[in-house]
Amino acid sequence: MARERRDPDRRPSPEALLKAAQREETRAGKLRIFVGAAPGVGKTYEMLQTARARQKDGYDVVAGVVETHGRKETEALLEGLEVIPRRHIAYKGRWLDEMDIDAILERRPQIVLVDELAHTNAPGSRHPKRYMDVEELLDNGIDVYTTINIQHIESLNDIVAQITRIRVRETVPDSIFDRADSVELVDLTPEDLIARLKEGKVYVPKQAARALEHFFSPANLTALRELALRRTAEQVDEQLLTQMQAGAIEGPWPAGERVLVCVSEDPRSAGLVRYAKRLADRLHAPWTALYVETRRGPQLSEEQRDRIADTLRFAQGLKGEAVTIPGSERRVADDVIGYAQANNITHIIIGKSHRSRWFEILHGSVVHELVRRAGNISVHVIAGEQIDGGAIPRKTVGTAEPSPAFDFSAYAVATLAVAVSAGFGLVLWPWIRLENIDLVFLAAIVGIAVRFGLWPSLFTSVLSTLCYNFFFTDPYYTLLVARPTDIIAVVFFAIVAIVVSNVAARARIQAVAAMARARTTESLYTFSRKLAGIGTLDDVLWVTAYQTALMLKVRVVLLLPEKDATIAVKAGYPPEDTLDEADLAAANWAWENNRPAGRSADTLPGAQRLFLPMRTGRGAVGIVGIDSDKPGPLLTPDQRRLLDALIDQAALAIERVHLVEDMDRVRRTVETDRLRSALLTSISHDLKTPLAAIMGAAGTLKDYAPALDEAAKADLLATVIDESERLNRFIANLLDMTRIESGAISTEPQLGLHYVGDIVGSALKRAAKITAGHRMEVDIPPELPMLKLDPVLFEQVLFNLLDNAAKYAPADSTIGIQGLEEDGSVVLKVTDEGPGIPPQDLERVFDTFYRVGKGDRVRAGTGLGLSICKGFVEAMGGGISAGNRADRSGAIFTITMPVPPEEPSLEEMP
Repeated sequence: MARERRDPDRRPSPEALLKAAQREETRAGKLRIFVGAAPGVGKTYEMLQTARARQKDGYDVVAGVVETHGRKETEALLEGLEVIPRRHIAYKGRWLDEMDIDAILERRPQIVLVDELAHTNAPGSRHPKRYMDVEELLDNGIDVYTTINIQHIESLNDIVAQITRIRVRETVPDSIFDRADSVELVDLTPEDLIARLKEGKVYVPKQAARALEHFFSPANLTALRELALRRTAEQVDEQLLTQMQAGAIEGPWPAGERVLVCVSEDPRSAGLVRYAKRLADRLHAPWTALYVETRRGPQLSEEQRDRIADTLRFAQGLKGEAVTIPGSERRVADDVIGYAQANNITHIIIGKSHRSRWFEILHGSVVHELVRRAGNISVHVIAGEQIDGGAIPRKTVGTAEPSPAFDFSAYAVATLAVAVSAGFGLVLWPWIRLENIDLVFLAAIVGIAVRFGLWPSLFTSVLSTLCYNFFFTDPYYTLLVARPTDIIAVVFFAIVAIVVSNVAARARIQAVAAMARARTTESLYTFSRKLAGIGTLDDVLWVTAYQTALMLKVRVVLLLPEKDATIAVKAGYPPEDTLDEADLAAANWAWENNRPAGRSADTLPGAQRLFLPMRTGRGAVGIVGIDSDKPGPLLTPDQRRLLDALIDQAALAIERVHLVEDMDRVRRTVETDRLRSALLTSISHDLKTPLAAIMGAAGTLKDYAPALDEAAKADLLATVIDESERLNRFIANLLDMTRIESGAISTEPQLGLHYVGDIVGSALKRAAKITAGHRMEVDIPPELPMLKLDPVLFEQVLFNLLDNAAKYAPADSTIGIQGLEEDGSVVLKVTDEGPGIPPQDLERVFDTFYRVGKGDRVRAGTGLGLSICKGFVEAMGGGISAGNRADRSGAIFTITMPVPPEEPSLEEMP
């Protein structure tokens, strides 16, 4: 174990101490998360083993909610632990079991087990998500053990969707995962997990076979396993850093590799970044590009500032972290070492200095200081000829020089300040000594330096020196100096005045730069926060155009590629639909060449707008165009750097939206293929059955008609008619499902006020043959209110439900239809006395082509009837749910239709 090395001159991190103090002050419980790469790796098993060990140590442990999924070894571990009974919540005609948080808070154990952290609670629960229940338990001082799969962490949602082609809907914010006091990875190799799946230890056989075909492929499991390992390592690593910073422990600890590259205005910095990227990839380590902003930062040229900003952007584009820290009064090497030790850096990369020996003697060498003071940190000094790739290309867009005009008012105020200081000194001179007069003038110098900057403060210094000599040294009211002591006083006053003016002016420059950075950072943070909460491309484009126009005081257009590889205007602020020919040519050139074009650029400068590509790591995603009414270049160098930052964030947001759309498109494609396969299967089996019966009966009539009696002929004709009607129902269901899938139903219902009992009667007559072998019980009160329905669609819904009941219920059983009014809605219930619906199928009975199987008997049908019922009912503004009867065996389907508001009568209308 590494020995803790504490630096007596180094203080603990205030942020780390504050975090620890807040945790101690709130007395929050501790959160322990058992994380796995996929279901079935043994998270619940490991959690229960740990809980039983804590129970043996004397801890009070209870189970709030533990999902054993019928696994005997898991159920055996649960025995002996106190289980808090769950709450029963009624939802859509059935009962759901949820964790009873009130009972746990009343019981107040030391540790509570809460399985499946990403679970969504049933409607009517105190919190919509289970992780919110966990937060409340923690806030009440109760320790929580919980489990989660890596695909449920919010920040990894898109990555998991790319890997598995499945979008996980139940997610947990990263803040919950980061809050954990300890994270335990429950790991299992893909081969072992697949073997467990095949043995039936994860899912039932049918679900296991389906899972092996989709989610549980070796490639998916390997990728998810790597995600779980990396995310857990990041969490543990963050906890290590916090402990080191809170204890002022000197780093690094060799717990993991980290790379830090030092960048500056030197053109070779881009090569250093490339080297750092290669080294980090070889070490499989995170890396950071660090720029230390020293006092000479404001004195850098605009080209040098551009180079620093572009180098940091370049590092971010290579998946590194870009960090800028202010330089302290110490040397730059001290700032770099301090950052490296605070963040557990193990490798520092810096370029070899080309400065002269005299410069290093006078100012010192950052490289030599780093090597001397690095301790256990490896320092890579890279020579210029070893840095490949060259510098970042120069800017190809001209910018406006920020050269302010001569400000006469500043010098007038400076003259007035000196005059006031001289008058004030003359008034006080009889009561104060000569050296105290200096302070009056120095106050004026500092005030002018802080308000107006260096040159007005130097003017104030010179003018103050002359006034000091003229009014306060002998001979008075002349610039001559008689005594040697006065000469020394005047000279030293001039020196002090100039030094003070420089120091104050430098402080002003740094303060102004810091405020500008703070404003820029705040604006970028606000912009990124807006983008993070947006899910559609139109909203991303609108926010980007508006924020860019607001911050830079320009007009903005955004162009994105069309299907034919051309680009077109998609958004603008103020709104803009078209571009003239010159602007369109410049925009197309910028898109095709991935370089700026248009106004102030090297290419097509005659255009009215300047067009800049919006790039990500995958290439250009769009073009942004800006213009304004002022002549000359559109942006200052600072504004250009700000625009680059805005463009980068917008490009990432656009790419994120495109990735989501791609995943949805893939999901729809997979679903379409599944439906097509199911349709072909249905046609080949279910539609072929009535055709075979029709052909057989018709062939018998044709070939053996003379030999058949009238009863046999009538029976064969009845078979033809019945099977034809059955075939017609199948085809009608297919057509109805096509209308629902295409969205046509939502606009087609012919709604009107109808009494539901009349439609029930029509459906019963139509289904008379199907229900002939069953008893019918109908209870529709005549006082039920009128409903706004499409009678044709609603009759089809009832017919499908009756057909479904007759298909699954045994002969001579009862099929019931009951109507009642509840909470402003009319509820219609269709019940049967069949075997009911298996609990695992309750949520899927309304899926397209899904059929519940019972035993060896396969019911005829396409699996479309219930999905059509759901589509029709929802198109009319109602809802439908499935459940099992509580009084006996059988299924119950509940239709809920809202009662329309009463329309005012003619007498009541104004």
